[in-house]
Amino acid sequence: MQKIVYSSILFIAGIFLSSCSVHKDLISNREARRNNQQVQKDNSEAIANYRSMTSLEYIDHYKTVAIQEMNLYGIPASITLAQGLFESGSGNSELARVANNHFGIKCNSQWQGKTYYKDDDNHNDCFRVYNNAEDSYRDHSEFLKRPRYANLFKLDKNDYVGWANGLKAAGYATNPNYPQLLINVIQKYNLDQYDLPETPVQKEQREDRVLPQIEANAIAALKDTVAKMTVTDTPVDSNTQNKTYTVAQGDTLYSISRRFGLTVDQLKSLNNLPGNNIKIGQKLVVGK
Repeated sequence: MQKIVYSSILFIAGIFLSSCSVHKDLISNREARRNNQQVQKDNSEAIANYRSMTSLEYIDHYKTVAIQEMNLYGIPASITLAQGLFESGSGNSELARVANNHFGIKCNSQWQGKTYYKDDDNHNDCFRVYNNAEDSYRDHSEFLKRPRYANLFKLDKNDYVGWANGLKAAGYATNPNYPQLLINVIQKYNLDQYDLPETPVQKEQREDRVLPQIEANAIAALKDTVAKMTVTDTPVDSNTQNKTYTVAQGDTLYSISRRFGLTVDQLKSLNNLPGNNIKIGQKLVVGK
């Protein structure tokens, strides 16, 4: 009976959460710039002392954190490291350097911390700011406790292939190649060596610890969503089946290339673009 109730909660919450999204009021360019300048000022010492890292250096620096999160939450360390590498450009992206945001996690109505504004899916998208990279890793683990990712925690924590495909199926990324991108990174750097096989007892203990919290999150999300039923969703205008994308308001070559796992140069080459100028409504080839 408990499983039936839990499944019903997840099903109802999933319907509401997939059909509705919370949009913050648009922030002006001046407000965004002023906010970002304050964040840069607050983190000026860390930014000044930042040293760029190679992928191997990034792995060596954060593998212990990823393993710790795996032991606490059951998320494969290889998945966490691969996402960190990919989303943060091995820790060298603007978000990682300035905002300590290694996973590109955006703000939502529950986020009460500092914010940083940057063009991504939309103009001046709001991203979370952390005191340090470790806080970013912890918030990534907490982020995956949302109801939509509940099925992932039924997988073995050393099943990185299942996790990579499950993340895409649950809507973590819009890039259709996202699972294979993660798998390629994991295999290239042998990140699965940090995924220690778990015993049946360990798996049961992890599910007893994590799944009840996901259930509680589902109930809270359902209540919050019902209270915001007037909010409508804005779909992404993309055509991944035909490997093309229609440029929308606020898009840049960088944001589009990041969405589809390309570099700006690759995107320009695919579309024979002489410069960085694009216009709304323009169709771009994003893959062969």
